[in-house]
Amino acid sequence: MEIFECTEHWQAVDRKRNIARDYWIVGSRDLFGWYVVERRWGRIGATGRSAISSFPDEHAALQFIKAIRSRRSSALRRIGVPYSPA
Repeated sequence: MEIFECTEHWQAVDRKRNIARDYWIVGSRDLFGWYVVERRWGRIGATGRSAISSFPDEHAALQFIKAIRSRRSSALRRIGVPYSPA
């Protein structure tokens, strides 16, 4: 049995433009064998928002995480500030 774990934290900061974004991804398996991906995002220092997604297999969870990474990597084009590991 493989262990599925993923924890990633990114921030996009531009003090001149008052941009201070925070993004977390935490992936794990629950007691029933499902793959769970929790996301938290918002302004640095604020409560922000969160969402939890469950997947029956590891491949689907990893595809979801890959899509999130792709979206975060396009931040420079979208908001003018890239996300970097925190």
